Amino acid sequence: MTTRILIVDDHPMVTEGIQAILETYADIEVVGTLCDGQKAVDQLLALRPDVVLMDLNMPGISGLAATEMMLEIRPDTRILILSMHDSPEYIATAIRHGAKGYVLKDVPTDEIKLAIDTVMTGAQYLCTGAATALEPTIGDGRETLTGREQTVLLELAQGKSNKEVANALEISVRTVETHRKNIKRKLGINSTAGLTRYALEHGVLQGTGV
Repeated sequence: MTTRILIVDDHPMVTEGIQAILETYADIEVVGTLCDGQKAVDQLLALRPDVVLMDLNMPGISGLAATEMMLEIRPDTRILILSMHDSPEYIATAIRHGAKGYVLKDVPTDEIKLAIDTVMTGAQYLCTGAATALEPTIGDGRETLTGREQTVLLELAQGKSNKEVANALEISVRTVETHRKNIKRKLGINSTAGLTRYALEHGVLQGTGV
């Protein structure tokens, strides 16, 4: 079964090198190489990649913003961050934004293939240098919310329905439902009242008049 790969990086030598390596594998098809995140978002539905190898720092929208936007459009896409940054903050933030894995650009060739195969199974992949850096929790032991999840939480905590939130943020109702489910899971909250209480206690509703 062939895995469709999209490479997004603003350095031509990087994209060409990775493409040349991946095309040596019979079960890999590189469906495109793009130089910025916005183009990746715009062409996502046309290219239909299974896995996106995404750089973090690019002109226009960042790799993190592109990751969130692509997952809203096509949630089954696996985003694999390919970066030169090995700091814990970069790695943890990428995972919180929905990336399925994080690989440093200087890893051996076979590790990139291993990362692709791993995320295709639905598992998370962190390269050796990144594995110890993942700390996706805040002080009270709960997972932190992505920026978009915090925005959705703010809307929900004001008593808005999924449809009203979808209209306000210009996203689909299904996307709101997905965010709502992830927010409840991360915070360990099962009810809308619980979300509102959490928002009040953590200052999410400050300045909204609620």
